[in-house]
Amino acid sequence: MSYYNDPRFPGPDPYAPLKQLPAFTLTSTDIVDGERLADTLAGDNAVSPQLAWEGLPEGTKSLAVTCFDPDAPTASGFWHWSVFNIPVDVTELPSGAGSTEDLGVGAVTLAGDSGQKTYYGANPPAGHGPHRYLFAVHAVDVEQLPADEIANPTQLGFNLYFHSIGRAILWGWYEN
Repeated sequence: MSYYNDPRFPGPDPYAPLKQLPAFTLTSTDIVDGERLADTLAGDNAVSPQLAWEGLPEGTKSLAVTCFDPDAPTASGFWHWSVFNIPVDVTELPSGAGSTEDLGVGAVTLAGDSGQKTYYGANPPAGHGPHRYLFAVHAVDVEQLPADEIANPTQLGFNLYFHSIGRAILWGWYEN
């Protein structure tokens, strides 16, 4: 589903070339789907949003969470957060969970395009216009993706292509 496509934003739909997957319920007390992100989720002192999910597809054995800005002035967008090998019994990440590398659940957090192994808040270049921030939770068909073989968010995305059996997305936008 490409509901986050909007002519206000210059970037592509990053999920369009991927296979269609069943959706499940993803909610947040910090994000209103399709609306401007709160200042607490942006800038250098940002906290990661609260995310909660339910109705995972049968066969889900672990989860991954990503945040991607497809409107960054690069040819490849900008990864703000990538976490995987979240145990399937975890149904929520509280606000600020992304301030630590392991989220407190034994997950693997990758360095994003900021170089940080934590959530990096929305921070589009001043004057570049509004950017979308796509928060995705991926239902994965294996308990553990090979952490020693996944060095960056792009490699995680490649692995998720072959192991995701469901995906839910919440998005917001931000402008400096």
